[in-house]
Amino acid sequence: MITISNIHKAFGDNEVLKGIDLNIKKGSVVVILGPSGSGKTTFLRCLNSLETPEQGGIAFDDSSLNIDFAAKPTKKQLRALQKKSGMVFQSYNLFPHKTALENLMLGPMVAQGMSKQQAQAKALALLEKVGLSDKTDLYPFQLSGGQQQRVGIARALAIEPELLLFDEPTSALDPELVHEVLKTMQQLASEGWTMVVVTHEINFARNVADVVMLMEDGHVVEVGPPEQLFERSEHPRTQAFLQRIKA
Repeated sequence: MITISNIHKAFGDNEVLKGIDLNIKKGSVVVILGPSGSGKTTFLRCLNSLETPEQGGIAFDDSSLNIDFAAKPTKKQLRALQKKSGMVFQSYNLFPHKTALENLMLGPMVAQGMSKQQAQAKALALLEKVGLSDKTDLYPFQLSGGQQQRVGIARALAIEPELLLFDEPTSALDPELVHEVLKTMQQLASEGWTMVVVTHEINFARNVADVVMLMEDGHVVEVGPPEQLFERSEHPRTQAFLQRIKA
């Protein structure tokens, strides 16, 4: 279990997160829904220490890491949090001057001190896993958006994280490329990876998620299994959100 409690984050006078709580079971898929500006991406970035909350905590149940943000965590603690999670970005964030293979090798070599030979073997295996074993020597500009995102997913896997974070991984893709990325994510879910996914893909949330969380204005509106939110929710803000996305 990963326990996230009372996360607050502000940028100047703009309080973006206003006390977010979430429990993530190992091997589960959590999908975060909500309108633009609700704080979804900021929350995800806090889980990877790309942003540092002003208060709240993140604790791993194996006691390997327990951070109280109000107590001003050390750089070592924040680095440890970052090592526990792999991030898949909306805009891929691949290094343009490196091939697909080289993009995957970098993390294990830098973060884990892996040899070049070991990192290459791991990268080749991961590219095969995401269906890109024939694209090893291509640069990002030579790949489609869907292929770039699958390289991004493989890169996140390369550091063997405990938690995979996806920030709207299909929103920059043409509609015909969305399926290949969602299929890869569904495969990871079936393998038992712990995943937190910010997305507007309602069918993915309905069919793959174990837990769906709806955010609005920096608050958690409702959290529960997908059938609860999509079929039985009596919360007026949840119902209003679902009506908007159906329109």
